[in-house]
Amino acid sequence: MTTESTHPTAEHARLAESPGDRSAWRTWGPYLAGRQWGTVREDYSADGDAWNSFPFDHARSRAYRWGEDGLGGICDRFGFLNFAVALWNRRDPILKERLFGLTNGEGNHGEDAKEYWWALDGTPTHSWMSWLYRYPQAEYPYEQLRTVNGGRSRLEREYELADTGVLDEHRFFDVVVEYAKASPDDVCIVIAVTNHGPESASVDVLPQLWLRNTWAWGRDDRTASIVDATEDVLPGALSAVRVDHGFLGRYFLAAEGSPRVLFCDNETDAVGLFGAESNRSQWTKDGIDRAIVRGEADAVNPDGVGTKCAFHYPMDDVAPGETRRVALRLSTSVPDAATFGPAFEMVRADRRAEADRFYDHVIGPSLADEDRHVARRGYAGLLWCKQLYRYDVADWAEGDPVGTPAPESRRATTARNAAWSHFSLADVVSMPDEWEYPWFAAWDLAFHTIPLAHVDPDFAKEQLVLMCREWAMHPNGQLPAYEWAFGDVNPPVHAWAVWQVYRIDGHRDREFLVRVFTKLLLNFSWWVNRKDADGSNIFEGGFLGMDNIGLFNRSEPLPPGFRLEQSDATSWMAFYCQQMFKIAVELARYDSAWDDAATKFFAHFLSIADAVRSFGSARLSLWHEEDGFFYDVLAPPDGEPVPLRVRSMVGLLPILGATEVPDWVGRECPDLAARLRWLQHRRPGLTSAMMSRRDESGRWRMLLALVDPVRLRRLLERMFDPAEFLSPHGIRSLSASYRDGLSMDVDGRALSIEYEPGESRTEMFGGNSNWRGPVWFPVNVLLADKLRAYGRYFGDSFTVEIPTGSGRAHTLAEAATVIETGLADLFRPVDGRRPADGHRIESSADPLWSGHPTFNEFFDGDTGEGLGASHQTGWTALVAHLLNPRVPAPPTGSA
Repeated sequence: MTTESTHPTAEHARLAESPGDRSAWRTWGPYLAGRQWGTVREDYSADGDAWNSFPFDHARSRAYRWGEDGLGGICDRFGFLNFAVALWNRRDPILKERLFGLTNGEGNHGEDAKEYWWALDGTPTHSWMSWLYRYPQAEYPYEQLRTVNGGRSRLEREYELADTGVLDEHRFFDVVVEYAKASPDDVCIVIAVTNHGPESASVDVLPQLWLRNTWAWGRDDRTASIVDATEDVLPGALSAVRVDHGFLGRYFLAAEGSPRVLFCDNETDAVGLFGAESNRSQWTKDGIDRAIVRGEADAVNPDGVGTKCAFHYPMDDVAPGETRRVALRLSTSVPDAATFGPAFEMVRADRRAEADRFYDHVIGPSLADEDRHVARRGYAGLLWCKQLYRYDVADWAEGDPVGTPAPESRRATTARNAAWSHFSLADVVSMPDEWEYPWFAAWDLAFHTIPLAHVDPDFAKEQLVLMCREWAMHPNGQLPAYEWAFGDVNPPVHAWAVWQVYRIDGHRDREFLVRVFTKLLLNFSWWVNRKDADGSNIFEGGFLGMDNIGLFNRSEPLPPGFRLEQSDATSWMAFYCQQMFKIAVELARYDSAWDDAATKFFAHFLSIADAVRSFGSARLSLWHEEDGFFYDVLAPPDGEPVPLRVRSMVGLLPILGATEVPDWVGRECPDLAARLRWLQHRRPGLTSAMMSRRDESGRWRMLLALVDPVRLRRLLERMFDPAEFLSPHGIRSLSASYRDGLSMDVDGRALSIEYEPGESRTEMFGGNSNWRGPVWFPVNVLLADKLRAYGRYFGDSFTVEIPTGSGRAHTLAEAATVIETGLADLFRPVDGRRPADGHRIESSADPLWSGHPTFNEFFDGDTGEGLGASHQTGWTALVAHLLNPRVPAPPTGSA
C-alpha cells in the first residue's frame, strides 16, 4: 500500500491506489439501493405503472430482477452479495427491512419518504462509513400515513411520521450502523442500538446477508449459496455463515456471540402474492419475516442453507439511555479467535481517525464548526448515494426467458424507452436521493461531480465519462435523461461540469478532457440537429428539467405546425458552446490540432448570440424591450408569434452565456485568432458578443457574453428585487410578483400561472417538485458562477443595487457572493434553527434532531424551508463546495 508519508492522509493514499471503479478498495461500498421497488427497472407490467407494478407491500416477498434494497446496507461492486440491517420492535406487522414511503399517487405532493435516517459519515473508498436510522418503538403507522396524506390536497402540508405522535417523548431507537475496512475484502461492522425513550423497550436486531437472485429468470442458471458455518469455526464463541459464489469466490460473515442463524431463499412467494400453484422454493424471501413476526418456524430452512440469512439478536428490555451493540465481520478469511477483540476495535478506531484527518485536509481549518459539520454531512450523503445501477433495456423489453413473457405493449415503438435498446448499465452511479430518486438523472449527476471532485476526483471523472459511453449515450448523441424516459431532454450542463472537475483536480488530466470532449461533440450535434428546427440558432428543448415552470407542459407535443422557441434552451446552448470552447482552447495549448475545434465553438456561439440579440426564426426577439426580460416565444404555423410573458428562471438563464477568453489565445491558438480577425473585418456585427478591455493593471481582458451590459443591468434589477426573484436564500425560480397569479390567452386557450414558493399545487410531472417559486441549488450556483465571470471582466466598473432600490451598490463578484451566501445560510442556524428545517421536527431545539441537517431537493422561496426529496445530497451537496470552494491555481497563463 502507498504510505501516508507520500500523501496528505491515509485515505488519500488509498485513493491513489484505487483510481478505477474496479479497484480493490472500491469492491465494497454503500451501493445497495435505498429503494428498488417502484422503479422502472422492476416494472414488468403491461401498462407501465411502475409504482403499482411492484409496490412496497410486495418487496418483502418478491425477488427483484435488477438490484436489491435495504437499511444502511452495503454490497459488492456488482451487487451479487448484500448486507443490511433488519429490525422488529415487536409491534410492527412486518420486519423493518427497508425504508417506507408513499408512491407518487399516494402522496399529496408525489412520492415521499416517511422515515428518519441520516448519512453520518463516509470516506470515498468506503474504508469508514456511518449511517443512522430512527426506529419508532410503537407500531409503525403505515396505513395512517397513507390515509391521511391521501386525504390531503396539494394546498396542505405533507403528513409526516413525526406528526403521528409515535416519536413523542423520544420513544424511538437510534440504530447506528458503522463499517470499517481492515482491508479491501475485510469489513468490520458494528450495529449500535440506543433507547432514547423514557421506559425500557425491546427490539430484535437481524443483520441480514443475501444473494441477488440472478438464477430465476432464465439467463443464468448458476445458483450460489449461503450455508451455516458455525460448527466449522468457533461454536459457542460466535456464529458464522459461508458464501460460495462463482464470481466473488468465498466469503464468511461472522457474528459476535451466539445468535441464532435463520435461512431462507431470495425467491418470490408466488403462491401468497399471485395465487400460483407452487413456489420455486419452500422457504421464500419473506421466510425470516414470517418466522420472527408471526412465529412460523417452518418458514425458514432447518438445514441451515439458502440464499438469504439473518443473525437473530433479541434485545430485551433495553433501558432508557442504554446502548447495546452487535459486531459482525465480512471477510474472505475463516473466522477465528482473533476475528473480534482488540484488533477489531483498533481497525474501527484507526479508520475513524483517518476519516477525521482526511476531512481536516479536504475541508480546511478556516470554516466555522457549524459549516464544517454541514460540509462533512453533505459529503457523507453524497458518498452514501453511490448506488449500483443495473438496467439493460433490451433484456427488460424482451422479458424473462423463463416464466411469463413480456407483454406485447413492451414491444411497441411507443413503449417506454423503446428507442434506447442499446442502453445497458451495471455501474455504481451517483444517485440524486437514496429513496425518492434511486436512479440517475443526467443533469443532476453533472452537478454531483463538483463536490465529489473535492473528495474523489477519479470517481467524479468516471461519472462524467460514463454518461458518454456507448452503452449509455444514444447512437444519435443524446444523453439519457432518467429511466422514466431516457429520451426526455435535460439541460446540457455536462461540459461545464467537466471543466469544473478538471479545475478542482488541478488542471492536470487532459486525457479526461479529450475523452469527454470527443463524445460531447456527438451530443452537441444532436442538439443542433434535433432542437434547432430551422437552423435559426434559436432552440427548442422541451421541459429541460424545470418541470412545471411554464404555462403548460413543455415536454408534451405542441399542436401541428406550432413551435416553442425557448429562452432557456437557447441560453443552455450558448452556455454549452462556451464550455466546449473553453475545453478546446485548453487542449489547443498542448496540441495545435484542437485549435480549429475551439474556432468552431467560438463561431457557433457568436451565431447564437446574434440570433438572440436580434430576432428569432419567427422574426420576434426573445428579448422583450419593454419588460427588460427574456421570454419563450410560441410561433404558430400562421399568424403572429406570441411572447409568453412570464418572468421565470427561463428568462434569467441567458446570464449563463458568459465566459472569459484567455489573453494568451492570440499567441497560442493561431487558427482561432485568424478567424476572429476575419470576422472583425467581414462580419463585424457577429463579434459584438465579444467584449474586450484593458483592466487597471494593463492586462487585456476578453469576454464572450450572450447578454450585453445594458440588458444585463436590466435583468439584474429584476433578479435582485425582493418583490421578484431575490429571496433571503437565493434566486427564486419564478417572480414573486405573481402571488395573485397571472393569466394569459395563448392561441385561444386561457392559461395561468401563480407564484408557489413551496410545494407544487399542480399535478404536472407528478407534482413532486416545483419550479414555480422555490429556490433550486443548481441554477443558483450557475448564476453565481457566471456573475463572477462578468465580474472578473468588468472589475469595479459595473455595480448593481442589492436589493434593487436600496442604493447599496455591489460589484458583480459581490453579487455572486450574495447568492452563494444565501444558499449557505439555509444551513446556518438562526436563533438555534436552520431555515432549511422549516417547521418540521428537525427544527426542534432538541439536539437529537437539530444535530442532523437534511439536504432537500428545493427550498421555499419565502422561508427557505427544505422541500421535495429529503435526502438530495446530490446537487444540494453543492453547499459543501460553496462552503469550501478551494480550487488549485491553474498553470501560469491558463484561463
